[in-house]
Amino acid sequence: MPQAETMVILTPAFPADEADSNWLPAHHQFVKALKNQFPAMEIVVMAFLYPHHAGRYDWNGVRVISFNGMNRRGRWQRLLLWRDIWRALRQVRRQHRVIGIFSFWCGECALIGHYFGLIYGIRHRCWISGQDAQKENKWVRLIRPRGQELVAMSNFLRHHFHKNHGIEPGTVIPNGIDAQMFASGSQPPERDIDILAAGSLVPLKQYEILVRVVDSLQQCFPDIKVLHCGGGEEKERLQSLISQLGLEQNLQLLGEIPHREVLQLMQRAKVFLHPSSAEGYSTVCLEALYAGAQVISFCDPADRRVPEWHIVEDEAGMVTEAISLLDALPESKPVLLHTIDENARAVMELFR
Repeated sequence: MPQAETMVILTPAFPADEADSNWLPAHHQFVKALKNQFPAMEIVVMAFLYPHHAGRYDWNGVRVISFNGMNRRGRWQRLLLWRDIWRALRQVRRQHRVIGIFSFWCGECALIGHYFGLIYGIRHRCWISGQDAQKENKWVRLIRPRGQELVAMSNFLRHHFHKNHGIEPGTVIPNGIDAQMFASGSQPPERDIDILAAGSLVPLKQYEILVRVVDSLQQCFPDIKVLHCGGGEEKERLQSLISQLGLEQNLQLLGEIPHREVLQLMQRAKVFLHPSSAEGYSTVCLEALYAGAQVISFCDPADRRVPEWHIVEDEAGMVTEAISLLDALPESKPVLLHTIDENARAVMELFR
């Protein structure tokens, strides 16, 4: 009997089990959509850094091999990690009819995928998703990818990568959302959250701007209700800033909560605020749009005007736009830009 086609996906992290929903939700939703769209195809995911254990397990019909690389630091430990991944790739190649290797980000995963594909004649494609397009990304010089090997998440990223690295990605495939994950009912949820934000509390995301914006808005809206979902290294510092400004009754840092609950909060939010300094094509913004919230951000990766997505230049503009929206909130309606199923089909076309 001929072997089934097999796709290998290389990623820094992947859910540890089917209940784990907070690790790179857009990427694991893509893997699930790929399996649903092409059920006869076998998918093998290799997770370099997370989960925090090395082993093999099944996730929604997908085989996952994890290497626990987050705890393998230092040059020699890293080389041993790469050796283990290379050996696992060779074993998969011996046992399956591998039609392609797909890497998330132009980084460590793409380095392994590029050279393994080159040596064994397997097509490799890499999805550029954001920070990997920056000039500071040193992996690009090690990988030396060809343009046709690179898939940008937006035209903005395609141009940015070309400007910074002199290589123009050959394809653009935007990320999408899974509309089925949103709660539906006869009555739409009450918009009882003035502003929602969601994302990791790390310097790149600039959530101190969220705190200062809320401080400014509180002067106009004393009872403003703002929630943030997500954890990270900056939580203690931001909580201290919230206390200093006396915003404990207005702004809550909820920490890590399941992804599905974040989507439910989006459906109750009037405004979704995203102060990140750099984004490829933010999935949380796409989700917030579909949830019916008005989105405010600094980054504008879209190729067409989206009236519900408000792009501002600075913090003052964010305050002004939020005041305008909260004063006279437009009628909420779901805005669907791209679906995760479209994602999956477009990626598979790269390997046909």
